Amino acid sequence: MASSEEFKNYVLDRLNLLENITYRKMMGEYLLYYNGVYFGGIYDDRFMVKMTQTNEKYHMEEELPYDSAKPMYLVSESLSKEELIRLVQETVSGLQKQ
Repeated sequence: MASSEEFKNYVLDRLNLLENITYRKMMGEYLLYYNGVYFGGIYDDRFMVKMTQTNEKYHMEEELPYDSAKPMYLVSESLSKEELIRLVQETVSGLQKQ
């Protein structure tokens, strides 16, 4: 099942406090980038981020974005915009250290 443009817009609206958020549509889903770093995506209308040591503390649920993929963290819609901003920044920071 492909992700809807409405859900993509909802996620991008929640991330609007961050500059330099971009996305790329791929096979019906959306890959998300912050400052050019791929940190997560929208898969089947689920916002997910890559797993790093810097975002383990959020205790998010692990899910597969699609069959045969590496697990990612499912981002809860209950996070405030400020928590979401920190999550993205910490995820990207962790990815840059790998």
